[in-house]
Amino acid sequence: MRRFLTAAASITALATAAQAQPDGWTDAEIAALDASIQQMMAEEEVVGLAYALIDQGEVEHVAAFGYRNLENGWPLETDTVMYGASLTKAAFAYYVLMLVDEGLLDLDTSIADYLPRPLPDYVTGDDDWSDLADQPQWRELTPRIILSNGTGFANFRWLEDDGRLQFHFAPGERQTYSAEGFYILQHVIEEGLGLDLKAEMQRRIFDRFGMVNTSMQWRPDFRENLADGYAMDGTFEPHDERSGVSAAGSMDTTIADQARMWAGFIAGDGLSEAARAQFVAPSQTIRSPSQFPTLTTQEDPRAAEIGLAGGLGVIVYRDENGLWFDKGGHNPWTGNRAICHEETRRCIVFLGNSVRAELIYPAITEMAMGENPVPWWWIYPGQFAE
Repeated sequence: MRRFLTAAASITALATAAQAQPDGWTDAEIAALDASIQQMMAEEEVVGLAYALIDQGEVEHVAAFGYRNLENGWPLETDTVMYGASLTKAAFAYYVLMLVDEGLLDLDTSIADYLPRPLPDYVTGDDDWSDLADQPQWRELTPRIILSNGTGFANFRWLEDDGRLQFHFAPGERQTYSAEGFYILQHVIEEGLGLDLKAEMQRRIFDRFGMVNTSMQWRPDFRENLADGYAMDGTFEPHDERSGVSAAGSMDTTIADQARMWAGFIAGDGLSEAARAQFVAPSQTIRSPSQFPTLTTQEDPRAAEIGLAGGLGVIVYRDENGLWFDKGGHNPWTGNRAICHEETRRCIVFLGNSVRAELIYPAITEMAMGENPVPWWWIYPGQFAE
């Protein structure tokens, strides 16, 4: 297993200057952090990385380094459109809580109560749930179970040997990260409540937080300042023009927009106090030794030590300084992460169009946020030493 590359030297040299203080970050601390990030990017051959700092619910700093397209030498900028990946799930969960506030959904009510027909009766296109016809457990699914990844499904049905959607655990029994669950809740909202998810997310989340370069669906104007992706071995992957709207991961966005979104989330903008509390409440206990593979019965005592659990669209954990929550977004060419401390309302948000950026996130997080309980061993298993 590899160690946090450059972490020992960088943290020793810069912790005093760059570690967050109770009253936020000084200009000198931010400058030192920026310099260290660029140094680590060069050492780890990270093509592009953008990040933001949030303190007391306010955006303190936004920066972008490297390239959105290395071959053409096009720089990554704070308004460059990048793939949000599963950060979409956190935005969707926050939106669902708005529906809860308005009495349109209840977190603990069966999804069956919102649909005019049984879920397995829907068999059209992407909304084909016929696999569940002989699995009545679907009636046990609730918005809370889905948003906290307790469905019992694999991440995607196409990962199954027979390609069939199926329950491996009873709903709510274990945390099993699953995009399929988010697809189902999207279906409930669109088919059961009659709402257009793209329009709803635009109005309630993106417009509310001033996210002018964010959408749940590809926009042609994105092409002018778009980040392509780079795999661990440096392989180039052009940005995908996603035509569909997916609650699990279709969001295109920028670091400037993500800074505004997470500042809104940490401040609780747009939600009642009760609904905002549910966002970070430990709704599904996590006992597994890693996030992936998802369908495991193995357990790791370190999860219990930090109270690792699924919140709604995020994961939550604790240390002596209180509650933390975070969400990642990953594919072979994308490495995103948002990490927030509830009590100080402080966050660090990363967007990487090079998945190699994930190699330096632990070191950067410690420099910016100080000592923290982020379970890197669970998030990126096998990449880092204990």
